[in-house]
Amino acid sequence: MARSARFWHNYGNDSRNGARMRPAEFSADAIVTLLRKQTIASLPEVMAALGTRARRTAFRKLKDVAARTSYSHRGRYYTLDELVDFDARGLWAFGGVRFSRAGTLIATAESFVNQAQAGHFGEELDNLLHVGVQDALRKLVRDRRLTRHQLAGQFLYCATDPAHQALQLRARRLSLATPGLVRPLPDAELMPAELRAAIVLFASLLDERQRRLFAGLESLKCGWGGDRRVATLLGIDPSTVATGGRELVEHDVEVDRVRRAGGGRKSTEKKRRKSSPASKP
Repeated sequence: MARSARFWHNYGNDSRNGARMRPAEFSADAIVTLLRKQTIASLPEVMAALGTRARRTAFRKLKDVAARTSYSHRGRYYTLDELVDFDARGLWAFGGVRFSRAGTLIATAESFVNQAQAGHFGEELDNLLHVGVQDALRKLVRDRRLTRHQLAGQFLYCATDPAHQALQLRARRLSLATPGLVRPLPDAELMPAELRAAIVLFASLLDERQRRLFAGLESLKCGWGGDRRVATLLGIDPSTVATGGRELVEHDVEVDRVRRAGGGRKSTEKKRRKSSPASKP
């Protein structure tokens, strides 16, 4: 059979059996049901719920329900706005997966820098967003959506608007000139031996709880990768550092009590002097 004849023959068969040509229908309700059940879901989970192996179909249905993409984990997770409870900064996390009112990591980093009174160093954004942001910041600068300026050996990221940028630079310079908290600890191998020894000695003089909180504070100041950096310096487990940081962030610290319950010197009551037999009535 000639090619054109085969085409019209197949076309006639397909037109008579239209049901066989009709594309499969997938309901976005399946995504809503899945997300309401488990709050967040990955793309493979969404595809399984829809009963499709086509990523394009899954993306189209996610768009239909206005699903929100995570800014962490390379945007691999989705949720619904009705399930999100953003904090004052526009951030929300579930099971270690993080979402932002601004959307993607690039959009979130841009929003945070533009809203910052004194711009942001990269390490500050790492700490605030709990993910590495260097790639996103480089892209934002390359696309001229942010500017960067070298201050105190670091790049400060600022807005592109000249007036706003000038205010951010001025505020940051004033902040750097004002005594305050020390900078994040550098890597142990980059730290002078005398300073490293002094920090380790200081930490050894703290009790277990104080050492954990000190390590957690330094990790928070370091940002992304801080747990491992501080753990290496102090010779403790990274999970201990993470616990200290979490206690500080969640204010899970008993500030009114320095010692543990039952600690310290035992209280003693003043003993009464035994009366002599002569004094008894």
